[in-house]
Amino acid sequence: MNTKTKLLCGAVTVLALGASVYLSLPQETQGRDERQVAPQLAKAQETYRPSAVPDRIVLTWKNDVATTQTVTWRTDTSVTKPVAQIALAEQGPWFVNKALQINGTTQELESDLGKSHYHSAEFTDLTPKTLYVYRVGDGVNWSSWIHFRTPSSKPEPFTFIYFGDAQNSLKAHWARVVREAYADAPRAKFMLHAGDLINNAIRDEEWGEWHDAGGWVNGMLPSIAIPGNHEYAKEDIQGNTYPIGRRRLAPHWRPTFEFPDNGPQGLEETVYWLDFQGVRIVCLNTNDKIKEQAEWMDEVLADNPNRWTIVTQHAPIYSASRRRDNPEIRNAWQPIFDKHHVDIVLQGHDHSYGRTGLMVHENAGTGKNVHDSRAGTMYVVSVSGPKMYDRNDFEFVRRAEDTQLYQIISIDGDELRYDAKTATGELYDAFTLNKRDGQVNELVERIPNTPERLRPGSLE
Repeated sequence: MNTKTKLLCGAVTVLALGASVYLSLPQETQGRDERQVAPQLAKAQETYRPSAVPDRIVLTWKNDVATTQTVTWRTDTSVTKPVAQIALAEQGPWFVNKALQINGTTQELESDLGKSHYHSAEFTDLTPKTLYVYRVGDGVNWSSWIHFRTPSSKPEPFTFIYFGDAQNSLKAHWARVVREAYADAPRAKFMLHAGDLINNAIRDEEWGEWHDAGGWVNGMLPSIAIPGNHEYAKEDIQGNTYPIGRRRLAPHWRPTFEFPDNGPQGLEETVYWLDFQGVRIVCLNTNDKIKEQAEWMDEVLADNPNRWTIVTQHAPIYSASRRRDNPEIRNAWQPIFDKHHVDIVLQGHDHSYGRTGLMVHENAGTGKNVHDSRAGTMYVVSVSGPKMYDRNDFEFVRRAEDTQLYQIISIDGDELRYDAKTATGELYDAFTLNKRDGQVNELVERIPNTPERLRPGSLE
C-alpha cells in the first residue's frame, strides 16, 4: 500500500444510500494496545434514565405570548406533585424570597426505555417585556434558576431562529448547529422547528439527544414546532405495526410541547396559530386532514390584524429534492396563502436547501419565480441535520446540497430580513422583504458573492 493509498484510507468516507448521504468517520486504531479491553457503547437505558432531578426542560406557549409562559420537564415516576417557582429577575440572589410557587400537572409516558413522568406548568398574569427567573422541581429536587423575557403585547422589532429537519445524528451533528445559531442570535425571541426533530418517533434515545443538543437554551428560548412525518410512528413500543395509513403521533409530542388548542379537531397541538409582536404565525401539519386545515386556515387568516403573516409546515409547497412533490398540499393551501397575502412559508422535509422568489398559485409547478400584484409569497426549504438528498431541477433562486443551515429572521416595522447561515456561521443566502400597502412585497436580494454548494453531476 503506497502513501497516497494510506492517506485515503484514513479519510472521512461518505456512504451514499439511495438518495440519502450518511457520514462514516475513520476509526482511530493507530497506537492502540490490543491487550486493552475495547470500549463499550453506553446503553441508552442508562444514558437517558430519568431521575427525581428535572431534565428535558422546554419553554413553549399555550396562550397569550406576552402574559403567559408554559414550561415542561421530565422526571422519574417518583415525582407525582410537580411545582414551579417564578419571580422577577434581580441583580442579586434575594429574588428567591419573593418567588411565587404554582402546582404543575403530570402525565406518565411509557417509552421503549421505560416509564417516566412529564410535567407542565403555566405562568400567567405576566407583565410584557419583563425578565423573569423560574425553576421547576418537586419542592426538594430543583432545576437551576433560568431566565426568560416576555415579549411585547404590541408590534415591535424582534428576531427568531428557524431550523429545517434536525432528525439524524442529533448528538453528533445537529448539536453544533443549534449552538452556533444561539451564539449568532442570543437575543432571539424563539426557535422555530419545521418538523422531523427526530428520526424514529418512538425511540426515547433520539428525543434525549434532541433535548441534549438544545440543552439549557430550550429552557430560555421558547420553541415553536410542528410535527414532520418522522414524528408519526409506524409501530408501538412493543413493535406492533399499525395498519397502513394509521400512523400515530409520537407519544413524546404532547408531553414535551404545550401548544395552543386552537386548531382543527383531531389535530390538537400540531396545528395552531399564535400572534407575536405584530406577526401571525400559523403552524400546519402536512401529515393529515389537508382539506380541513385549508378551511381552518382560511378563517384564521381572514381575521388577522397583524402586519406580517408567517406559515410553517413540514412537506414543502415546492419540493427541493428528487422524486418529491406534494400537489395535494400545494393545490389545497397555496390558494389560501395567495388570498391572504402570506409573506413567507418556512419548510423542511427535503434535506437540501431551496429558496424561491415570490410565487403565486397560478404558476405552481412551472419552475418560474414571478412577482404578482395580488400575492407573492416566499417559500424556503431548509435542513439543519446531517441527512442529505440530491436536489431536483426546480428553478430556485438559491440552492444548496450537503450543507447544514440555520436561519435568522428579523422583523422591524415594514421590513423582514432573512439570513441563512451554514453550520460554521457563514452567510449563504439572504434577502429582505419590504411591506408595501396595496402591493406585493418588494423583494431585495442580498445573496452573498459565493458559489452555490452543489454536488458535481447531481442532476445527471
